[in-house]
Amino acid sequence: MSVSEVLISEVGPRDGLQNCKSIMPTDLKKQWISELSRAGIKEIEVGSFVSPKLLPQMADTGEITRHSKTIDGLEVAVLVPNLKGAQLAIESGADKITLPLSVSETHSIRNIRRTHDQVIEEAEAISELIKSLPENDRPHFEGSLSTAFGCTLEGAIDERVILSCAERLMGAGCDEVGVSDTTGYGDPVSIKKLIKAVQGVIGEKNLTGVHLHNTRGLGLANALAAYDIGIKTFDSSLGGLGGCPTAPGASGNIVTEDLVFMFESMGVDTGIDMDALMKTRELLSQGLPDEPLYGFTPLAGLPLGFKS
Repeated sequence: MSVSEVLISEVGPRDGLQNCKSIMPTDLKKQWISELSRAGIKEIEVGSFVSPKLLPQMADTGEITRHSKTIDGLEVAVLVPNLKGAQLAIESGADKITLPLSVSETHSIRNIRRTHDQVIEEAEAISELIKSLPENDRPHFEGSLSTAFGCTLEGAIDERVILSCAERLMGAGCDEVGVSDTTGYGDPVSIKKLIKAVQGVIGEKNLTGVHLHNTRGLGLANALAAYDIGIKTFDSSLGGLGGCPTAPGASGNIVTEDLVFMFESMGVDTGIDMDALMKTRELLSQGLPDEPLYGFTPLAGLPLGFKS
């Protein structure tokens, strides 16, 4: 991270596109990622190494990852469901690998066809693979606690299960654990409570990022609550694209444009040029003409005299 006070991690090319019915052309996807970087985005989750039969939108993730690695100063992140995905990610040169562990075991089985025990086994195998690499070639390894604030399939998840999952991910060799409101069930109070609880068992330095959805309109409020207790990394998606195909009703991510505007308005540096960021929406409209794009800031425009 540069001198920016917070890191905005753009997940549109993965979490955004995986929930779209249409498939964005590879060349346009490359151009979009390049333009996001030029706007000041320093970390982008560019895809996921999953079966193209399950998610054809992600079939070009290897090519996209290799392209993204040619962009100076960009941290290239990918999601993997298992060891095979991690191997492909490493071969493509990814800087950061995220393995999702749904604290709702029902969702875990539906999402990546793995029980909790099986996900931990995958985490251990991925960790061993990473340790076998030369130190300078090792990607950062994050375990993500998905559906942490509730599941559309199971409802509320016992906090003891969540804390156990966090401890087990760190014990399996993850470098850090992230908390994800996959279904948009969180509110500012529950956000603070759970983050503090997880940090209480794995340490503050091992939980510094959150992935929040705006399903019920609380995305920005939840992000601010997380920031207030020291969280510095926030996932978001340009135009609010996204959701989870295996969690019914779990719609879009926080809108990147609105999140950046909120922080910059507060005097919190993101390192992102708002004008350049909003221009990248044109590429989304071109590549996904049938997909609705969200965001209050892009619709209203920037206030007179605003500078990021």
